[in-house]
Amino acid sequence: MAEVVLDGLSKAFGKTQALQGVSMTIPDGAFVVLLGPTGAGKTTTLRLISGLDAPDAGDVRIGGASVLADTPAQRDVAMVFQQYSLYPHLSVRDNLAFPLRSPILNWPEPQIAARVQDVAQVLRIAHKLDNKATRLSGGEMQRVSIGRALVRSPRIFLMDEPLSSLDAKLRAELRVELKRIHTDLGATFLYVTHDQTEAMTMASHVGVLDCGRLVQFGSPREIYENPVSTYVATRLGQPRINLLPASLFPGAPRGATQIGLRPEHIRQGEGQAATVRRVEHLGDQTRLHLTLADHGLITLTDAHSPLGPGDTLAIRPENPLWFDAGGIRVL
Repeated sequence: MAEVVLDGLSKAFGKTQALQGVSMTIPDGAFVVLLGPTGAGKTTTLRLISGLDAPDAGDVRIGGASVLADTPAQRDVAMVFQQYSLYPHLSVRDNLAFPLRSPILNWPEPQIAARVQDVAQVLRIAHKLDNKATRLSGGEMQRVSIGRALVRSPRIFLMDEPLSSLDAKLRAELRVELKRIHTDLGATFLYVTHDQTEAMTMASHVGVLDCGRLVQFGSPREIYENPVSTYVATRLGQPRINLLPASLFPGAPRGATQIGLRPEHIRQGEGQAATVRRVEHLGDQTRLHLTLADHGLITLTDAHSPLGPGDTLAIRPENPLWFDAGGIRVL
């Protein structure tokens, strides 16, 4: 494994600027998640690191050395794509072994057999090794796809939304599996997603991209608690942060036009009167959809709350975030 440094990376496709001066250090052994909507530059970043595309400006260093002159094979990275990309006519065993039989690696067959068995055990698909890829479930196929990267022990794993095509249950299961694999291997991961749950539950570091620019980089907790803008604040958190006019509450600092309130940062039982519009009972908690001076907001309350639509609840901000008219953090 190795530290990966991006230094001033820029890339344009025609008139579209995909990346603009992105600089970021992916520490050795870290699980870094790149977060942002479609078109933010996430996949372009992976392609520049892997060598599938060349940057217009900037550098990519792996293990302290620039790799811009290296081919994708020479960079010793492994990429997992959104789609499974398996050979349907091959067994699981041969799909996993395929990268090790390439002319570049060309491992001896006894070593290949041992490595495939080890990876299959890690992914909990050892009992499927002799199945054809077409006889697997979606979750099993994605495990094999991940396994084809794991067998190589590359310097960094690049993962491009590998769970987005799975259903919610499988996504939740594989999130846990990927984090376990990362912990067990001590590997370096760069993982791309637009799913804030994946970022919050798996990442050691999160990089938030906006229109090709890296706007904030830090731990998931830091990004969640101290976002630099409303854009970053809305990337993490479920339910999403409430953004309201600053004039609704007293105490706004100079320059603030918006107040940001996480659902858990709304004190109940004192303050201004809000009306309950809708109640969502989720088992371990209840979400209250409120209206305050014609503005909607969401807060959390006890799972057994007796409140219902039409009821009135007093609320006030607790640990609010303040933003200016351009969405930049004021306080």
